[in-house]
Amino acid sequence: MSGRRAGTGQAGEAALRPAAAMTLPVFFGCAFIAFGPALSLFLVTIVGEPLRIIILIAGAFFWLVSLLLSSLVWFIAAKASDPADEALQTGLLIFGVVFSVLLQEAFRFLYYKLLRKAIEGLVALSEDGCSPISIQQMAYVAGLGFGLMSGAFSMINLLADAIGPGTVGIHGDSQLYFLTSAFMTLVLILLHTFWGIVFFHGCESRCWWEVGAVVLTHLIVSVLTFWNPVYLGSLLPAYLLMAAAAVWAYVLSGGSKQNLSRFLLCLRSGTTPPPGS
Repeated sequence: MSGRRAGTGQAGEAALRPAAAMTLPVFFGCAFIAFGPALSLFLVTIVGEPLRIIILIAGAFFWLVSLLLSSLVWFIAAKASDPADEALQTGLLIFGVVFSVLLQEAFRFLYYKLLRKAIEGLVALSEDGCSPISIQQMAYVAGLGFGLMSGAFSMINLLADAIGPGTVGIHGDSQLYFLTSAFMTLVLILLHTFWGIVFFHGCESRCWWEVGAVVLTHLIVSVLTFWNPVYLGSLLPAYLLMAAAAVWAYVLSGGSKQNLSRFLLCLRSGTTPPPGS
């Protein structure tokens, strides 16, 4: 009997090896799609500056607090309602998404106010009367902090499930679930970064329509996820909005066509791009 059990155990382990070989590429592929660009931004632009690391961690904490509060409100509302009423539960889900977005943007505004006070303190402590970091740089780092924490909560459970055991779509569902979730997480991380730049600029210049545009586009991208599992209906508009937000944030940060040409042509900043560039 012991020999049979040992043989059965060995056969089971051998059967799990091909499954692990299949699920690990899915895990690493989705992880690198979702967090690869953000990790590159962190390593290139933030990791060498301790002050930027502090701002990024604080931004992630502010987003986490907003999620905690919105989850608490949704949990109380769901428990106080009738779980058998599907229409009511759907309405509560929509309410939870909208409330969460509004609370995230409210905490983004609170974080802006905190960073504004921090800049005043840094200026007062500096010898030359200048802040070691600009509000535009703070906006970028804070937005990336929001995005990284948002992405972590969006993908951590999915990545755990991606390791297996199991086969995606075995019951007729879409086999692109993990892949599309990774691409949606990527777009949300980058959008939070661009939203941070636009939001802070709107607060600095008192252009409240820019703040309103950030809130509106955030709501649109969140509501688009209700199209799932029609993934094209959510991913395509989200990436179009991300491209528009990227251009907008680039312009507000002082970017220009000339600077972009110099960067793409790998020229020194003091030289002039060739004609027609």
